[in-house]
Amino acid sequence: MVTLAQDMIGAHPARPVLVLSNRSDAGGLAKAQSLGIPTMVVDHQSFGKDRAAFEAALNKALESVAPDIICLAGFMRVLTPVFVNRWAGRILNIHPSLLPKYPGLHTHARAIEAKDKTAGCSVHEVTDVLDGGPVLGQAIVPIKSDDTPDTLAARVLKMEHLLYPAVLRRFAIGDRTPVVLSTAAESPINAGRSA
Repeated sequence: MVTLAQDMIGAHPARPVLVLSNRSDAGGLAKAQSLGIPTMVVDHQSFGKDRAAFEAALNKALESVAPDIICLAGFMRVLTPVFVNRWAGRILNIHPSLLPKYPGLHTHARAIEAKDKTAGCSVHEVTDVLDGGPVLGQAIVPIKSDDTPDTLAARVLKMEHLLYPAVLRRFAIGDRTPVVLSTAAESPINAGRSA
């Protein structure tokens, strides 16, 4: 979230209007406040198992700022089709695998166990299929022979901080050309048009 917000300056086609979390202890809230970005918390625990009421509260918070784009980052709640369809075509998410491989959790361990040569992350449009929306960008890192899920996750996280802002810049101007980044040459490369 902070990387996205810090990138949205100058000639960037978007501006952050709200950082919304379902957890009051989320580190991104204090960071957003330090950047002068309004914040809100809609604690999912206060709604018990009533997902409809939780999502109604999320909708109310979002509607108060009327965002053009919603960027999920570290939001670990599965959103229902009712919520997703309300904001269809406007929600992005970053996922720590090269989708369609390894939707869901434990992606780094799964890639290592499968003896994959590469891993990475994907930014995708959110649909009512978990981690199944159109992929708008991917960053690729090699899997090393001595990698653990933690070491691989740390390298992938660095690429997430490059990929998500690049995809958001394109998406904000209506460009869905996929962004591809790789650490193969020790520096990111961008396939397609520049971000």
